Amino acid sequence: MSDYCSALETSIGYQFKNPTLPRQALTHKSYSNEQANPAPHNERLEFLGDAVLELAISDWVYRNYPDIPEGGLTRIRSEVVCESGLAAVARQLGLGDGMRLGKGEEKSGGRQKASLLSDALEALLGAVYCDGGFAAACAVAEQLFAELIEKTARSRYGTDYKTCLQERLQAGYGRLPEYVLTQVSGPDHERVFSMEVRFDGKLLGSGSGPSKKRAEQQAAAVALDHSIIRKCENGK
Repeated sequence: MSDYCSALETSIGYQFKNPTLPRQALTHKSYSNEQANPAPHNERLEFLGDAVLELAISDWVYRNYPDIPEGGLTRIRSEVVCESGLAAVARQLGLGDGMRLGKGEEKSGGRQKASLLSDALEALLGAVYCDGGFAAACAVAEQLFAELIEKTARSRYGTDYKTCLQERLQAGYGRLPEYVLTQVSGPDHERVFSMEVRFDGKLLGSGSGPSKKRAEQQAAAVALDHSIIRKCENGK
């Protein structure tokens, strides 16, 4: 177990000061219940890690995607912090190989169960939080999830919001949106441009920025969260 934990620490980029914490994170209740002297299992750490992970991912997407509106950030987070997403990351880390399971869970293929893997990963992040604090847990979460977050954001919003919006409207309706400058404010050296993007006379989104281009991008990002665009995504 110690060799496995050392390899795991290398994989997540964090070395535990308290070596009992990663073992507890990988201990399922079924294993603990079968011991003469029950070992601490991972349910409490999983409870803590769930909250830590949600805040860490929220902070990451908030800082790295400033033009995506709140609803879009929520959807990105929910697609990443779901059982299948967590289990995929857990499999990449090989957590199944290190989990301590009871005989029944072992026989039923518990090492491959998405529910057990996702719980173990959350418990591991809870263990990092207990051992090194929130900054350490955030660093580990970013290392583990940055690629998945970027892939999810890119598939939903693209790297260029205007182009992404144009492509979806063109594919779904065969027409393009219209951008309208609604306001210019601020002193000459610090202008703020406000733009709206409309489609068939309907307001899809609005945005502002230090240039027309940036304001259009922000408006397009908001528009990608509009029901008209979601209908395109759903093929309706």
